Amino acid sequence: MLFFFSWFALLAFAVPSSSQSIQEKFFDCIVKKYPSPVSFSDEFSAPGNSSFIPILQSNAQNLRCLLPSVPKPQLIFKPEADFQVRAAVICAKELAIHLRVRSGGHDYEGLSYISVAAAEEFVLLDLSKMRSVSVDIESETAWAETGATIGEVYYWISKKSEVYGFPAGLYTSLGVGGHITGGAYGVMMRKYGLGADNVIDARIVDCDGRILDRAAMGEDVFWAIRGGGGGNFGIILSWKLKLVPVPTTVTVFTVAKTLEQGAVKILNKWQQIADKIDENLFMRVIAQPVNSTNSGETTVMTLYNAFFLGGADQLLNVIRESFLELGLTKTDTNEMSWIDSVVYMAGFPANSTPEILLQRKPTFRNAFKAKSDFLRNPIPEPTIANLLKKLLEDDSPLIIFNSYGGEMSRIPETATPFPHRKGVICKIQYVTTWKNDDPVSESRHMNWIRGVYEFMRPYVSCSPREAYVNYKDLDLGINGENGSTEASFGFSYYKDNFIRLVKVKTKFDPDNFFRHEQSIPPFQDLLRMEGFDLIF
Repeated sequence: MLFFFSWFALLAFAVPSSSQSIQEKFFDCIVKKYPSPVSFSDEFSAPGNSSFIPILQSNAQNLRCLLPSVPKPQLIFKPEADFQVRAAVICAKELAIHLRVRSGGHDYEGLSYISVAAAEEFVLLDLSKMRSVSVDIESETAWAETGATIGEVYYWISKKSEVYGFPAGLYTSLGVGGHITGGAYGVMMRKYGLGADNVIDARIVDCDGRILDRAAMGEDVFWAIRGGGGGNFGIILSWKLKLVPVPTTVTVFTVAKTLEQGAVKILNKWQQIADKIDENLFMRVIAQPVNSTNSGETTVMTLYNAFFLGGADQLLNVIRESFLELGLTKTDTNEMSWIDSVVYMAGFPANSTPEILLQRKPTFRNAFKAKSDFLRNPIPEPTIANLLKKLLEDDSPLIIFNSYGGEMSRIPETATPFPHRKGVICKIQYVTTWKNDDPVSESRHMNWIRGVYEFMRPYVSCSPREAYVNYKDLDLGINGENGSTEASFGFSYYKDNFIRLVKVKTKFDPDNFFRHEQSIPPFQDLLRMEGFDLIF
């Protein structure tokens, strides 16, 4: 115990006196009440410690969230075991200290590790050390701890079998804990649904520090955590995943079409067939400005980036029947194993091996702002042309169209909190990036993306205008500091499932222990909104 108090004394001198209280109380509670043989010197870091900024930045994907002006945690705690997470919750509740929880750091607005609107101090629980993955091929299941990346999950599944996979995200540095709480879409969702649709058990820590599995938490809570967003109902310790079959050979391709090559007409055709084409095919379109090889002027390129559960010949037959306009040839395709396709679709350099997934490397790390839409009716061709031309008005924008349909259309929108199912042609993501140290540039990029979002209003879903919860967007509304709630974000993310989520929250976490700027509010907070009680 002498070591603990020596380190604690050092901590006290390393931080401003105004923030000692929250650190002293939390650290003292953890160490005195829940001693363990684990070295706490590797698990705590405070402002002023040399490790603080590297730890805070290590998993942060949006550099916009790391500006000096953004409120940071008063302490970072990196637990290594379930009992330490339980201890963190018990101590935080006892001491009235706010917790924020980070597994992979992909929160688009950084709400898992910073404070945007709330004034209260907080402790960050960084779960990146809790990353074990256990695969059981005989039962076709895997247990994955919350801090494992989805890339690590894919890798360890592939080491046990070449004919099983899991239908979750393309970006392999996503933390599995938060990723699945938002739904977890990926290249096999048209065949098997979302990652959240393929979870069969979970272990969480609730607001009282209890460790609960599916049976203990109950079906309402188990429903809520699979698509109801992170930081709402408890801390995910691990997920039990249902593995899905994959063929020994899958096929991928990336085909580019510029404006001069008919990009508008081809994209118009794509939206006509995106949700109706063979469900073994996932095909997204990435639109971005590029320099024209002919004139040197800037044009727009659309990249058709696709994954197919089968061989190239079978894929070509599918494309010829439904999307001949793409002009796909066999030389455009690449056959490979499922795990190699994971590396390919994640955008790693050519010839990268699956071992790169163990490096937990993000393929996208910038200062950025993103917004999302769901398309339920085709966009008029002239509007497509105008939308693509808007890409020429920004320095570094992207618009990404992800195809839906298949199994996504067959799963009821109330099966999990993720409601964007039947009738969705595609999800649209708008992204703009900039240098993090340029506030003038940030303002210009923000204006651009908000302008594009407003331009698309007549053509996308409405009442509500749907959005993807894992692409958090604070423009949709926030929970206020005094418990007031702008609930528009809830209906955008969850549609009518928001009402059930509020009911689960009110029963399971009535005092709103787990909260952030866009967390699910308990019923009493919604009552502060005029007329909101009428829907309950």
